[in-house]
Amino acid sequence: MTALTLSTAAAPGLRADAIVIGVAKGAEGPVVAPGAEAVDKAYDGRLAGVLDTLGATGAEGEVTKLPAPSGFKAPLVVAVGLGAEPEKDAGYDAEALRKAAGVAARALAGARKAAFALPVADAGDVGAIGEGVLLGAYSFDMYKENGKDAKGKGKSKAPLAEAALLGARPRDREHKAAVVRATAVSEELNRARDLINMPPNDLDPEAFAAIAQAAAKEHGIKVQVLDVKALEKGGYGGILGVGAGSAAGPRLVKLSYTSAKAAKHLAFVGKGITYDSGGISLKPAGHNETMKCDMSGAAAVFAAVVAAARLGLEVNVTGWLALAENMPSGSATRPGDVLRMYSGKTVEVLNTDAEGRLVLADALWAASEEKPDAIVDVATLTGAMMLALGSRTFGIMANDDAFRSAVHEAAEEVGEPAWPMPLPEHLRKGMDSPTADIANMGERMGGGLVAGLFLREFVGEGITWAHLDIAGPAFNEGGPFGYTPKGGTGTAVRTLVRLAELTAAGDLG
Repeated sequence: MTALTLSTAAAPGLRADAIVIGVAKGAEGPVVAPGAEAVDKAYDGRLAGVLDTLGATGAEGEVTKLPAPSGFKAPLVVAVGLGAEPEKDAGYDAEALRKAAGVAARALAGARKAAFALPVADAGDVGAIGEGVLLGAYSFDMYKENGKDAKGKGKSKAPLAEAALLGARPRDREHKAAVVRATAVSEELNRARDLINMPPNDLDPEAFAAIAQAAAKEHGIKVQVLDVKALEKGGYGGILGVGAGSAAGPRLVKLSYTSAKAAKHLAFVGKGITYDSGGISLKPAGHNETMKCDMSGAAAVFAAVVAAARLGLEVNVTGWLALAENMPSGSATRPGDVLRMYSGKTVEVLNTDAEGRLVLADALWAASEEKPDAIVDVATLTGAMMLALGSRTFGIMANDDAFRSAVHEAAEEVGEPAWPMPLPEHLRKGMDSPTADIANMGERMGGGLVAGLFLREFVGEGITWAHLDIAGPAFNEGGPFGYTPKGGTGTAVRTLVRLAELTAAGDLG
């Protein structure tokens, strides 16, 4: 992974492959952003005009490369767009810096070292730039033979090896802490991306559980894995029912990070369907190819718990990974079957492709038994949420309006687009079953909200709960943008970590 360093060196004398500067979109053309003064001076103050001549506008995501001025030890200047120029004295927001750093880091794949001379006003900017670099430089090359690409042509470039953040202060405690945080969060988020991108023949529930066990041992996290026998003994009918059709048995993994100074306890619950064929209610052609990503919620929860441990947050965080593979076979759960859940409730399965809510229901009840201060579940749960919010925004539902707002604010603060969604009571009736306590399907319209209402049934009484439906942004099928790569994105990791930080600080209820 890319190494981050803090540097007070002047851009002209720094040995690097490139100097990265920011360019904003001004009313009359590109504007050189703060941090690039030395570079602009070397162009006799005409850098903005040079960039304008080259067609640069300062728009978000734009990259313009030009030869470094005479006397610079770096041969290349990379100007990256920051978007609209902020109002006077307002400064650049963290997400603009994060995106610009990510774009530049990806553009510099193969380079040994780059100096980032982006605007730095405080430690928050240092952290944002660091995150952007580490997330933007990510690549998944585990399955590429001899560095060749998927088509066997050429060689993929290694990620940027080192990024020096200019304008940051190496001896400043807050600046150093910002780099430590950015590194921990980004490394764990990238671990989640690796898991999401892994092919399902290599990442079944047992393999996922083994990876979680290894990480837990490394970071002092207590781990418990319930295999099929343990799930049967415990009565986890939802997880067992979803995994019944697969040769790879399901697992429920509990990760417990505890702090001696903790006053609060958060529980995170993640949907971990390592492959989703739809089961007997088989998905149509064209809908299966990316279903390795249906464990993105569990990956996010796993990464967030490890990040909390690495940061030593003063809050207890328990992660529940509900892992199963949803396959059709002679032993698979059928539409019309009734499952007795871990809570004791019975569920009539009307559609086996509405399986995520079944595994989550068991894990939510297990999490509720410990009486945490709040539970947040994360899941690639419904196509309906994608129809509602698109491919870059996740939905937030909750049984408490204030908590839903707090989760939304945390998500927006860390740069993860999200939107609060309701839980309309009238939709609950559609899940009434003549056979069981509840059906796993209800009205088609508002399907994402119906799923949230189903999950609410399995949250313990009096426990604050939120549900994040990340079906849209969890897997990027288009081209990379900002610091987001093609493939697994690691969505919700940063939101969960921020919630843990806020809880530790006493700022979340």
